[in-house]
Amino acid sequence: MTHWDRKGLLKPKSSSPRRAGPRAKVQSDPHPADLHVGRQIAVVRMQSDVSQAELARSIGVSCQQLQKYENARNRVSASMIYEIGKSLGVPVSRFFELLPGNGENDRAASRLPVDERIDFIASAEGRHLIERLVQLPPRVRVRVSTLIAAMAEELSASNTLPGRSRPQIKGIRSGN
Repeated sequence: MTHWDRKGLLKPKSSSPRRAGPRAKVQSDPHPADLHVGRQIAVVRMQSDVSQAELARSIGVSCQQLQKYENARNRVSASMIYEIGKSLGVPVSRFFELLPGNGENDRAASRLPVDERIDFIASAEGRHLIERLVQLPPRVRVRVSTLIAAMAEELSASNTLPGRSRPQIKGIRSGN
């Protein structure tokens, strides 16, 4: 059996499955350090009010490549971490802060609870929500924020009360 390769050349195709050699990549979950560094890149970029497109252009990679770094689908090389830090105006060490097993950060990390807010902000859903909120007029943004806070308070209060099967928000009747 034959097939065409990328260069348009006809090559024989093996009928038996190939064994993975020692250099073959096996798809696995990203290393926790890669996840941490990717999240930190996203957090610092957002704190610096820099878009993915701006940072990607500044460091000479595509937006897609930067997304892969931030999501830890691709590992970030030391030289690229250096370029990202330089572009964002932060030391390289910033991307490794609070990384478990990173020396002095171990004591501080063990005292700090896991902050799910950073994960949400760095997610596509979080970025889209923030982008849409920023587009709202300031007065509307305050009202939306107040509404969300009230809903969260009601939901957390209803989860602690015995006998309430469904959380209800004040002023909103279920079934409407």
